[in-house]
Amino acid sequence: MFNRLFGLFSNDMGIDLGTANTLVYVKGQGIVLREPSVVAIDKEHNSVLAIGTEAKRMLGKTPGHIVAVRPLRNGVIADFDITEQMIRYFIKQVHNRRSLLHPRIVIGVPSGITEVEKRAVRESAEQAGAREVYLIEEPMAAAIGAELPIHEPKGHMIVDIGGGTTEVAVISLGGMVVSKSLDVAGDELDEAIMQYFRRKYNLLIGETTAEEVKIRVGSVFPMPDERSMDVRGRDQVTGLPKTITVASEEIRQALTESIRLILEVIRQVLEETPAELAADLVETGIVLAGGGALLRGLPELFSQETELPVIMAVDPLTCVVLGTGKYLEELDRVRRPRRN
Repeated sequence: MFNRLFGLFSNDMGIDLGTANTLVYVKGQGIVLREPSVVAIDKEHNSVLAIGTEAKRMLGKTPGHIVAVRPLRNGVIADFDITEQMIRYFIKQVHNRRSLLHPRIVIGVPSGITEVEKRAVRESAEQAGAREVYLIEEPMAAAIGAELPIHEPKGHMIVDIGGGTTEVAVISLGGMVVSKSLDVAGDELDEAIMQYFRRKYNLLIGETTAEEVKIRVGSVFPMPDERSMDVRGRDQVTGLPKTITVASEEIRQALTESIRLILEVIRQVLEETPAELAADLVETGIVLAGGGALLRGLPELFSQETELPVIMAVDPLTCVVLGTGKYLEELDRVRRPRRN
């Protein structure tokens, strides 16, 4: 009775608690929030100054007593207290700052995290005001969000490239048959670009600039429209501001090693996939999800290396959060699932 009464006053939520971005789905409303997973802290007063988009604008531009931090690293909680405050903030944002709401929350988590890390995610959401917390592994959530027919007795492969982790899984009959998680994803690609500029041009650039370069001119496969852009940073030798022009081909070189590691994990999953399901993949192919999947040339490269068809999800950025939302919709229609 108590839970049913509470349900009248609360809107259940699905959260893609990502290393780079957090997306929130509210039952009956769809996706209502997309914010960077960044928190700005005033160290002198030990207080939160900003969360989300406003905090991300501060990355690399703060005075000494202010730090802009990402409380999640490689898809898991690096700072429990700040993560709790961030989740609390997002709950209030989507529920118009009403403080009495205690929603049920489904959170997508990497498939490779430990029980201790799962407990940290659950407890941070409970401390932030969740009434009940359910965890769903991100490859499964991504597959559900991409509308793959996961309950069929047929193999489907999902590659979810997020900010902190790359998740690869083969799914059949509603379960993950083979899955692997790798802490090489969008953030690692940004870091590779930053290192390339330091090595080749003695140019220091920040995370935000590296991400912009990746989005605007980055590619992993020769494309018909090769691009170039001006990049501004600080010269390591003179200490002065400096501008250089880079082309897509250079960024491909910078990303080679990181992309090789992702391909290696895809091959490992394929090697461990049972023969009958592997045969299915010749028809169903590989589905790409996550923000990292938007890197130009990925479908062409993965198809060339695996000799399988590679399909981009309709909206790669929202697959995981849509999957948590569909999981929410099922909670009231099927028997209550075991809490992870």
